Amino acid sequence: MFTGLVEEVGKLMRADVGVEGARLHIGAVKVLADMKLGDSIAINGACLTVVQQDAKGFAVEAVPETMRRTNLGQLRSGSPVNLERALRAGDRLGGHFVAGHVDGTGTVDGVVKDGLAVVITVHAPASLMRYIAEKGSICVDGVSLTVMDILPTRFRVSIIPHTASETTLTRVRVGDTLNLEVDMLAKYMEQLLQPNRDGETVNLDFLQRNGYSR
Repeated sequence: MFTGLVEEVGKLMRADVGVEGARLHIGAVKVLADMKLGDSIAINGACLTVVQQDAKGFAVEAVPETMRRTNLGQLRSGSPVNLERALRAGDRLGGHFVAGHVDGTGTVDGVVKDGLAVVITVHAPASLMRYIAEKGSICVDGVSLTVMDILPTRFRVSIIPHTASETTLTRVRVGDTLNLEVDMLAKYMEQLLQPNRDGETVNLDFLQRNGYSR
């Protein structure tokens, strides 16, 4: 589990890509503290497992599904990546609950200044837009953000100067591919409301009694 609060911008040092997946070698400093083999770490929002480490960085393995579902396969040597270690019990939850399970990718449609902020417009597939709500939470390349507003096939987020300086989002350009993870609560709610194998749907009165409004 993660929060979408990026701890460090690392660098892809090398990618060993094969038909069965890839091993990504990441240069980093801050996230190496107390890192152990087998730890989970989010790279551009994708939860991966540390399989190798040294004083200058670490390596992770990415299976074909991860490479297909994310922008990791588009990275080149030297590409910056957002890094976040897994949430520890007792840590402050400053972002929102992020599983590190990227749902898909979006394409940058626009980047404009808005006072101190930079507004990024992202074109997302319909399969993801259904879960994106105005003023709701979304994870973009591992960064927890609030949805500024939505259009039928796009949404916009406003990036404050601190977030821009501490993440890769300051480098985003039109046409770039971004990893997206929508709010997990929306996905689970949809699953609950789907007919089950017996053709029945979840009891809405039960949901309302437990804090969910109609």
